[in-house]
Amino acid sequence: MAGKRDKPEGIVLKLRQVEVLQGQGNSIADAVRQIGVTQPTYFRWSKEYGGMSRDQLKRLKELEAENTRLRCAVSDLTLDKMILAEAARGNF
Repeated sequence: MAGKRDKPEGIVLKLRQVEVLQGQGNSIADAVRQIGVTQPTYFRWSKEYGGMSRDQLKRLKELEAENTRLRCAVSDLTLDKMILAEAARGNF
């Protein structure tokens, strides 16, 4: 059975909730249980999104989208260059 996927914005909010609960004196295990995730999930999230604000998260998403677009452009140009090089050699 597949579980639900949390969005990055929700993950950042849950990490903040754990910080607040820890500040109130709860242990990490209790705080993680209260937000409804497992400890390995919490530690994976904190490694990936720890200390990140919503603005930083938005910027990260924009940079990932731009990176994907640029990779696609580079691969297209590389393919075009390879095709032109082969045509120039006369091996068609």
